[in-house]
Amino acid sequence: MPVTLETPVAFAVLNGFFENVSYVKGTEASDADKAVFDALTEGPSATEFPHLARWYNHIANVKGYTTKAAVEGATTAAKAEAEDDDDIDLFGSDDEEVDEEAEKVKAQRLAEYNARKAAKPKPIAKSMVTLDVKPWDDETDLEAMTAAVKEIAMDGLLWGGSQLVPIGFGIKKLQINCVVEDDKVMMDDLTDQIQELEDYVQSVDVAAMAKI
Repeated sequence: MPVTLETPVAFAVLNGFFENVSYVKGTEASDADKAVFDALTEGPSATEFPHLARWYNHIANVKGYTTKAAVEGATTAAKAEAEDDDDIDLFGSDDEEVDEEAEKVKAQRLAEYNARKAAKPKPIAKSMVTLDVKPWDDETDLEAMTAAVKEIAMDGLLWGGSQLVPIGFGIKKLQINCVVEDDKVMMDDLTDQIQELEDYVQSVDVAAMAKI
């Protein structure tokens, strides 16, 4: 769900945030910067929010994003209008001022939360997998088979410990653990690559799998 950062309170908070930093996180533009950029409802005024405007224009130039028009003096105009209303409504209730202040505090906290949320990296989903790799017979070189399996390299795949487990008639199977990143490694692709080691492997099965 897209997040929207409304003016002027959110702009004031972000202006203070970018006073001493160039990006939402790290030392280069990232998805976190794009999230905050897209959440702004309009371009920040360089007069009222110089630090935010510097970051906004820099990100737009670096990433080629389309900027939104800045509303110059929006905050000043809003304040002037509020002052005019106060002059006319001489007998107005103080509750309105209290509610307005509460809304400002709420908006500020929401803006700070959204900025932190955008900067927070998403956790990488991983699984611990145990594979059973069965050889053709008791004459299969199990050490060579183990080495061949561990030579399989995939982005998001990390091999762990292994052991040889007796399954009968003098035959042992290779039981090997690995950790995979769920978004990068498909188990069917991994087992297919192991199965292609035809000189050693008769079959391969997923013995256990758990999220970590």
